[in-house]
Amino acid sequence: MKKTREHLDTAQRDRAAGVLLGLACGDALGAGYEFGPPLATSTAVQMKGGGGFAWAPGEWTDDTSMAVPIAQAAANGLDLRDETVLDGIVAQWVDWAKTAPDVGIQLRAVLSKTEATASAVRVVAKAHHERHGRSGGNGSLMRTAPVALAYLDDPVALAEAARAISSLTHYEADAGDACVLWCLAIRHAVLEGELDVRVGLPLLPADRRDLWQTRIAVAETSVPSDFAHNGWVVEALQGAWSAISTTKATDATHLRLALEAAVRGGRDTDTVAAIAGGLLGARWGASAVPAEWRRIVHGWPGLTAADLVRLGSRATGDEAAVSDAEAERFDEKLTGVSTLVRHPHDDGIWLGDMRALDDLPADIDAVVSLCRVGTRQVPARIRHHVEVRLIDKENPAKNPNLDFVLLDSVHAIAALRSEGHTVLLHCVRAESRTPSVAALYSARHKGVPIERALKEVKALLPNPQRAQFLRDAITRLSASQKETTA
Repeated sequence: MKKTREHLDTAQRDRAAGVLLGLACGDALGAGYEFGPPLATSTAVQMKGGGGFAWAPGEWTDDTSMAVPIAQAAANGLDLRDETVLDGIVAQWVDWAKTAPDVGIQLRAVLSKTEATASAVRVVAKAHHERHGRSGGNGSLMRTAPVALAYLDDPVALAEAARAISSLTHYEADAGDACVLWCLAIRHAVLEGELDVRVGLPLLPADRRDLWQTRIAVAETSVPSDFAHNGWVVEALQGAWSAISTTKATDATHLRLALEAAVRGGRDTDTVAAIAGGLLGARWGASAVPAEWRRIVHGWPGLTAADLVRLGSRATGDEAAVSDAEAERFDEKLTGVSTLVRHPHDDGIWLGDMRALDDLPADIDAVVSLCRVGTRQVPARIRHHVEVRLIDKENPAKNPNLDFVLLDSVHAIAALRSEGHTVLLHCVRAESRTPSVAALYSARHKGVPIERALKEVKALLPNPQRAQFLRDAITRLSASQKETTA
């Protein structure tokens, strides 16, 4: 068993939860463009599905599927350097590869010709390398992100685990180096909130550091489409880092814009965007991933965005994060009568507290949660559920992406309404978060002045509270014109 981390602060927990989610969203975003040419910077990029394997919109590919067993092992507290743990991961890969629609050429060659053990796979991987003279495909880098979550307290062990898991299927040193660099960059982003792909250079062999320094510098003075051979692990890393480092944004929108840039680079779009997504999620957090992506992202073995957030949180070993991820309910201390009222400016929206989830009106078929919810708290019949990471605390460190989260929430509500859904908008007690987001929705999507909107929303709720930081934020964000009518 590996050592667990004792404590991550709120922002670090958000960033850790963003790693797998960012990976999967980049993967699903790029899936519909795989093998295509580079796209113009003006070309819109959507999570549309399709592509050569007829992916469903939001469905991830082999990149995320191969990362899942690694994350599950980490979430179970296992040491990813242990041979028996690696045996378990390999067994899941081999079983998955039997029916997976998309398995990379090198990976299929390795996984389909061996028994399902780590040692056997290594033998085949080495033979593949010797037969072809190279084995530097991007298939180990694409899956490497969850390794970083397992060793936030130990960069040396992290580097060892990253190289060990890479070498299972990719014998070439470039692949292992790339995984070490990317995992250490993810660790640094989670802990420090900074993007620095050079932070792992000291843990590479001394005779390879200058080479990678040069490769990184080239990426920073190039655009993703310059890396035409991004099936090669080096150019896949360069393409991902180019998309991240050349996208000029200084807030949470950087995640989306950089992933779109990665996809526009063309060719192996799902993998380059998946690689970039793991690091971008580590920097900006799960709260920076657009709700329109979180609503539909899904894939093998039947997981959703919420599942990935919980899995990533558990993989850190942080006690509080694990407790939250595994909790079935969060309303044990709530008392009194449940709150559930119609929105004053849109009768297709209900406003409520967490207890409203236990007795929803039949017409409600979508839920937007502004607080954490348990794994069994939202009724199973609800197919459209958006979980928002909005903390009811004034400290900016608790809500590092506050403006993005507020706007993204109201746009998600508007999108659900435009699709004909009846929506429950709720937080724990319907005191501050719920009225604030409900009022901002009225201002941005119904053209109601923000002060009037807030007054009329609060008049319907039994115990509205003044949260000045939320009032200030929604007042600032309401300045734009009315955008659409749901």
